[in-house]
Amino acid sequence: MAMTFEHAAKQPAKTAPLLIALAGALTLIGAWIFQYGFGIQPCPLCLEQRIAYYFAIPLACLLAAGVAFGASRKVLVAGFVVIAAGMLWNAGLGAYHSGVEWGFWQGPQDCSGPINDLGGAGGLLKKIETIRIVRCDEVQWRFLGLSLAGYNVLISLALAAIALWGARGAYRMARDPD
Repeated sequence: MAMTFEHAAKQPAKTAPLLIALAGALTLIGAWIFQYGFGIQPCPLCLEQRIAYYFAIPLACLLAAGVAFGASRKVLVAGFVVIAAGMLWNAGLGAYHSGVEWGFWQGPQDCSGPINDLGGAGGLLKKIETIRIVRCDEVQWRFLGLSLAGYNVLISLALAAIALWGARGAYRMARDPD
């Protein structure tokens, strides 16, 4: 039986984890396409922003299984809240990264600012030939004025909202069964 949009919207506890897992996976696949397909190497902040997806996708899959197999309302709500908190943290990290890119504030020393330590003079040439420094304060790609960090903010906020919608649905699930 095919699930219609209206039917899916009326069951947020069932729909939200699938949306989170799918959107999260598509986001990571997009990041990997930019990295491996187009050669846009991630900076340390970019890599740190991926961590939220690495935990949200499997947790969303577990929540989908939990809904299907009758997990308790408390467990489901807690899982959705954890995803929402992680995605809100990730949105903040993306906003911080965007601010570094726009020059609003200084970024971390390991990926922005001057490069001071290149080692001793003997190995300097070899180090320069092999090192690839990706700076957090230099945008490698923009579309409609937003960098990948900016798009991460939007995606993370959307996933946090979906997770909170799922938490609300899981909370109501026991009170208002279909």
